[in-house]
Amino acid sequence: MSKSKQQSNNNLSRSLTTSAFSRYFSFSALYTAQGIPEGITFFAIPAWLAMNDKSPLEIAAFLGVVGIPWSFKILIAPLMDRFTLLSMGRKRPWVIFGQLGLILSFLSIGFIDDPLNNPTGLMITGFLISFFGAFQDVATDGMAVDVIPEDEQARANGLMWGTKTIGISLSLVIGTALINSIGFSLAIASLSAVVALIMLVPVYITERPGEKLMPWTKGKVATESKQTQLRSWSQILKSLYRVVKLRSSMIFVIASFIIGIMYGLMDTLFPIFSIQELGWSNTTFSQVFSITSIIAGFLGMFIGGYLVDYFGKIKMLTLYLGVIPAVIILFAFSTHLWTNTTVMYGFILIYYTLYTFLCIAVFASGMQLCWKTVAATQFTLYMAVSNMGRAAGSALLGVLKTNFSWEHIFLFIAILPVIMGIMIRFINFSKHKIKVDSFTILNKILITPQVIKD
Repeated sequence: MSKSKQQSNNNLSRSLTTSAFSRYFSFSALYTAQGIPEGITFFAIPAWLAMNDKSPLEIAAFLGVVGIPWSFKILIAPLMDRFTLLSMGRKRPWVIFGQLGLILSFLSIGFIDDPLNNPTGLMITGFLISFFGAFQDVATDGMAVDVIPEDEQARANGLMWGTKTIGISLSLVIGTALINSIGFSLAIASLSAVVALIMLVPVYITERPGEKLMPWTKGKVATESKQTQLRSWSQILKSLYRVVKLRSSMIFVIASFIIGIMYGLMDTLFPIFSIQELGWSNTTFSQVFSITSIIAGFLGMFIGGYLVDYFGKIKMLTLYLGVIPAVIILFAFSTHLWTNTTVMYGFILIYYTLYTFLCIAVFASGMQLCWKTVAATQFTLYMAVSNMGRAAGSALLGVLKTNFSWEHIFLFIAILPVIMGIMIRFINFSKHKIKVDSFTILNKILITPQVIKD
């Protein structure tokens, strides 16, 4: 084989648009990297705080702060749609930047003096970790919408969300073990080594054949990138408004916020409920959560995406949103069984399996509603709204626990998926796609192509 032909084959194999393996592997690795900061900030640290007798209000306040960057990702996404080093791809330069920020923010944990009794310092560092985690998330999601074909979206989301769940679980159990053995600051900072290793993935792959790996290497702007890259803020805002105001998109936005409240309530509830109500240690919680989440992640990777592909997004969303409240209500009325470890383990496993499957279906649905022209901004809007709900849910738990019993809190949570389940019945993907395709045709007519420099 000639040298030029071999180089061409290498370019194709490492390009996301030409290699299914590269797509599945790269996004799985990047979502694992997203799971690490979430496992630490949303689970390991709250469990550690609960173990050290911090109140539900204090723990909820910490989670509310670290949830803020995930809520305001929408402010970052338009920047990525507007500016990039196009010769390296539309979103890949931003993925690399976000990954680098994650490494540095994890290392910053070491500068906190007495983190257990320094809530301000802990919140600031947690905020930074969440900020760069959210930053990498926006860029990765935008790149995924750009390069993953529609017929692969459900399977890809199954792998992506499954590996993210596994990343959360492993970072929780390993992080908790390290906290208990070598101390908080060193334990959290040491996880930056794993994030640094994953940095090799976006450095090695390209979005499209012929693009530069780094600014100083050879390559050029892909034709498709030129055609889809918007070149003014007004184009981005007008295009975003045009697609988001469509009926199906608006329904999805509102439903995402509602289900986000459920996510936040349950994520904040589990460490507090299991440790302070049931008497678990933070090690027990991390082990149970990690094992059940890893099982849920593997099921999501190999079954979740397939189910959505086979039965359709709306049918599977309706099923999940019907079963989840039934499981929560049944648990709420079984107070006499809460101390039974088998029942508690089973509840956590069933919930997180259904949660993982639901997230896969929600992500795939959000991607299908996206217009590639503003993919990063639109998909981020959906996720940001969901994360606003998650942050609201985290903060809300402290208020609810002050005024209500655990049984009433579980019953309140069960109402939320029911509301979303009713709303998604009014989403019509076919009609939405017809509208979005008409926008694309209109853009090609109205927007005069401009020369984009490497």
